Amino acid sequence: MKRKNYSKELKSKVAIAAIKGNQTVNEIASEFGIHASLVNRWKKAALEAIPLVFGKSQAKQAKTNEIERDRLYQKVGQLQVELDWLKKNTGHL
Repeated sequence: MKRKNYSKELKSKVAIAAIKGNQTVNEIASEFGIHASLVNRWKKAALEAIPLVFGKSQAKQAKTNEIERDRLYQKVGQLQVELDWLKKNTGHL
């Protein structure tokens, strides 16, 4: 038996209807011709994705963290070179 693939438009309509709460899960499921567990799953997925819409996405946050990490490693390297130089030059005095 082949699985059904649902469009993202249908999923979003179902999730919005479930979030509104004007109908029960069973009413929404029968209206759209899907199983009730799909309604709950899509509603949960939509609620988890909402914060990403209004804030930084994880990809943007990861990129920012990577840039900051690279900058800090560069600074540590520079300070290490300066420390080695100072140890070398003050050792001869």
